Amino acid sequence: MTRVTFYLLASAEERARQHLACRIARKAYGLGQRVHIHTADAQATQEMDRLLWTFEDTAFLPHCTDVDNPDNPITVHDAASPADRCDVLINLAPEVPQYFGRFERIADLVGGDETSRSRGRERYRFFKERGYPLEHHEIGVTT
Repeated sequence: MTRVTFYLLASAEERARQHLACRIARKAYGLGQRVHIHTADAQATQEMDRLLWTFEDTAFLPHCTDVDNPDNPITVHDAASPADRCDVLINLAPEVPQYFGRFERIADLVGGDETSRSRGRERYRFFKERGYPLEHHEIGVTT
């Protein structure tokens, strides 16, 4: 069954969510897993595409926005799902993508602003009502 992890960021900045997506993708790629990053729209897809090239000086993550290309271990798109098997779905969109069940793991990134939190709670309820195993991590929150 698909495992769902919610990452609750203290920051309301979209860039913080994008950087966390890059770090999660880098870790999964390092473990030999295929990753798909689901974005909110075409502009967000282009932003993630650029960021994956440059987010760290010492890290390059092979990726593309062509979800039908099986040679790339990381794909990014706002509407289409990968044709081949992927292990990890990183969700940056406000909704749960229809194809979520094809993945072993979902990383759902929730920003620190109230709109993002509210939509994150909706996605959390969606998965909980369907019996998916859920966990959450607070990122950048000090107590």
